[in-house]
Amino acid sequence: MRAVKSLLLLVVLAVVSLHAALAQSRFGPGGDEAGPHRMQPWRVPTPLADVAAHALLFRPAGEGPFRLAVIAHATTQNVLRRAQMKQPEYRALAAFLVARGFAVLVPERPGHGATGGKYLEDQGGCDEADYARSGRATGQAIAAAMDFMRRQPFIKPDGVVVVGHSAGGWGALALAGRTDVSAIVAFAAGRGGRANDFPNQVCAPHMLKAVAAEFGKGARVPVTWLVAANDSYFAPAFSKQLADAFRGAGGKVSFAALAAHGGEGHWLPESESGVRLAASELERALKPIRAAAGKR
Repeated sequence: MRAVKSLLLLVVLAVVSLHAALAQSRFGPGGDEAGPHRMQPWRVPTPLADVAAHALLFRPAGEGPFRLAVIAHATTQNVLRRAQMKQPEYRALAAFLVARGFAVLVPERPGHGATGGKYLEDQGGCDEADYARSGRATGQAIAAAMDFMRRQPFIKPDGVVVVGHSAGGWGALALAGRTDVSAIVAFAAGRGGRANDFPNQVCAPHMLKAVAAEFGKGARVPVTWLVAANDSYFAPAFSKQLADAFRGAGGKVSFAALAAHGGEGHWLPESESGVRLAASELERALKPIRAAAGKR
């Protein structure tokens, strides 16, 4: 009888080990490197056990180890638009970071494009939007990808930079209390912008400000908050109110309104010309991290 129990235990352990191995085999590189910035498709974990995120990894030349930057994309409440989203790339922004020694991961979060799965970031209705829940859900998805990459042999586990765009920036703010993140850059951070497709209209703006303050409590990571002059989702004046709420609760924020960009400034971080507009602010945000790296 004891021998049978021992055999059953061994079988159970073998099954568990097999499941763990299969789960891990879903993650990692999914193709060859290409181009001057070594762009490579990867699969990385998400908060959903059965969903692996499609991602792009960019790297400097050499073996590393490199400091990590994670770029978090924007989102939409529209189901059809989310399903049709192309893989986020942010190539110009990634190139800027690679040139400064960072390996750059751009993961696609659950509920979007080819990654699919359940959409975890739903803010709910316009009048009663749950910005705290949606922001934390975005932050958890960013963290799942980030924590996986920090365990790779070519990545330095400290000095991580999170660069978020719109809802991705809002999720980045939810990570401002982490000790393993060294800097956050938030491009037009927020949720509920262009309510009902009307420019400069925000769903429940008072609630957005309240949650910005909530995210600021206990925040330790310095935040660089950037917005274009012609952003019709979160105009500079309103973005500054959000940044002030975050700062007033204890967060560290450097806020800058950039020049107008194209026909809609909200998409500034997605283009080469937009990255050029933000370059000086990005340099300032990265300077302490790069200086610390030079001392080691």
